[in-house]
Amino acid sequence: MTVTVCPITPSFAAEIGDMDLSAQIAPADLLAIKDAFAQYAVLIFPEQRLSPDQHLDFARQFGPLETTIAVYRGDAPLRLRKEFADVSNLDQNNEVWGGDSRMRLFQLGNRLWHTDSSFKRLPALASLLYARSIPPVGGRTEFADERAAYDALPDDMKQRLDSLVAEHSIFNSRARLGFSNFSDEERREMPPVPQALVRTIAQSGRKSLYLASHAGRIVGMPEAQGRALIDELIAHATQRQFVYSHRWRVHDLVIWDNRCTMHRGTEFDDLRWKRDVQRATVCDVANSCEQEGIEIAAA
Repeated sequence: MTVTVCPITPSFAAEIGDMDLSAQIAPADLLAIKDAFAQYAVLIFPEQRLSPDQHLDFARQFGPLETTIAVYRGDAPLRLRKEFADVSNLDQNNEVWGGDSRMRLFQLGNRLWHTDSSFKRLPALASLLYARSIPPVGGRTEFADERAAYDALPDDMKQRLDSLVAEHSIFNSRARLGFSNFSDEERREMPPVPQALVRTIAQSGRKSLYLASHAGRIVGMPEAQGRALIDELIAHATQRQFVYSHRWRVHDLVIWDNRCTMHRGTEFDDLRWKRDVQRATVCDVANSCEQEGIEIAAA
């Protein structure tokens, strides 16, 4: 089988054809997929029929898997296995959640521009989101190319950002929406972490911004000034020329590079339509500061 790569733009997002991810993947095909991942950062695999095991097996081709942060809530049984982040609108009985559901209020944060797990000291390298059911309207996912956004910055801004470190926390992004319903265990297990503001992607050699709504301040900068710079850069990186908007189809699997993209979910009637989308997340090799050679304090 030969992989078909159909770029959506010359350098960002591509559809992958002639590939059945439920079967064993030949080494040459896997290499072609990884090469496309390095080039385009967002890959769409349409019409994949995957069991949970097959979904996770493909994700492991990119590295070790994360465990969902939902394990820190002992009062909320998991609907899925702990290797999945459940970004659906369903409760443990597979019914649409209620309007006052804590999980609904928490997941509204996914409508902010972010990159997965930058609030962890060891952040995410890749996310693989699989659509088992989707609403008939709405519920797109938008992706921003932070490599192209970095390239478009003026030289003086690039110099200004060199070696800057931002502090990321899940509590920062949720605070933007007024959400603070976290348990003591969640606060203990997810302290703020440092991440480089600019990073180099090893596989491509390209420099990229590394931004997220999780970023709350810049180390060594007055808080209001740092927050304003973060917001300015997010606004820059999410201009239309840097964004691909994905209209989901049932059985789409989309993989993206969290090191050099941001994404957000768009609105849909989440109290009416079921949207069952499940994410496997692959760990990065090290904290972004460590990869950039920036000294950071020990945890």
